[in-house]
Amino acid sequence: MPKNPGTVPDAAAEGLDAHLVVDRGSFRLDVALTAAPGDVVALLGPNGAGKTTALRALAGLAPLAGGHLRLDGVDLRRTPPESRPVGVVFQDYLLFPHLTALDNVAFGPRCRGAGKAEARAQAAEWLDRMGLAGHAAAKPRRLSGGQAQRVALARALATRPRLLLLDEPLAALDARTRLEVRAQLRRHLAAFEAVAVLVTHDPLDAMVLADRLVVVEQGRIVQEGTPSDIARHPRTEYIAQLVGLNLYRGQADGHTVLLDAGPAVSTTEDLSGPAFVAFPPGAVTLYRDRPTGSSARNLWRCEVAGLETHGDQIRAELTGELALAADLTTVAAAELDLHPGATVWAAVKATQTHAYPA
Repeated sequence: MPKNPGTVPDAAAEGLDAHLVVDRGSFRLDVALTAAPGDVVALLGPNGAGKTTALRALAGLAPLAGGHLRLDGVDLRRTPPESRPVGVVFQDYLLFPHLTALDNVAFGPRCRGAGKAEARAQAAEWLDRMGLAGHAAAKPRRLSGGQAQRVALARALATRPRLLLLDEPLAALDARTRLEVRAQLRRHLAAFEAVAVLVTHDPLDAMVLADRLVVVEQGRIVQEGTPSDIARHPRTEYIAQLVGLNLYRGQADGHTVLLDAGPAVSTTEDLSGPAFVAFPPGAVTLYRDRPTGSSARNLWRCEVAGLETHGDQIRAELTGELALAADLTTVAAAELDLHPGATVWAAVKATQTHAYPA
């Protein structure tokens, strides 16, 4: 492993310990990331949040304005990108078009000092692991998107990196190929013994591939935790939309949360003080007239702002007493004669809401 003069690795500090501060004009990234060997961390966030900047800083392609970057106890701030024990899989794979799949994979070991025969032997082994032994002689233009992605991953892993960086690794794939390659990538990451950091905007990729999610907005971490924690306790509107929930903030008093947005929401949780309350669009029942026999304790008069297809359902965006999203079947939408501007009553049972401290 390359070392800076005077740098002594701390044997007890295996894994990634980074505080990334990057200044790019008016934008400033300031995030802390730690991960143990074997961890897969996904960076999530809207466009412009700083995810790719963080990845570039980890790779040494974006200079740090502050903070620190240690990998297995070694300070990497002054180590050039090509000398870092870091493998990168770019969104567009960036395979060398004039080289075969075998030589693309062998390129990494060759750069690390391996002889040609040794590098090609290692490359052949990695292609075999990826199920691509029969494509070793193929050049990138002859590979499918999924095959090219696996060659890029093999090239990154062939150098035996201590940190693997994946920048939107599935974004260039069609939906069918994405499903297959996502499953394969999950298996490879599960067997990877060092740290992997994945940048994605796709919540499904993050939920399936990562052990821990770190959500970045405007250059700052707004929430981190396991996929299940994030999905159940979103703390920003972006995260709520990501996991498909209506989310509100307010003040809890017992089983009632008085929302900052105006109305109150009845819940089954007993809380006091600042709180979030969330419920899925599928928990919302719509009526054209105010219901008289509904058991729902939450009822709001709303107006249909828009309708769109959402999977095999219709999603209605509502405004009025409470802005929310509601999912219903196409048959239900037709029976209700829903259209933009229509007045509806939205009901949600208290048992279908979830409240938690803010």
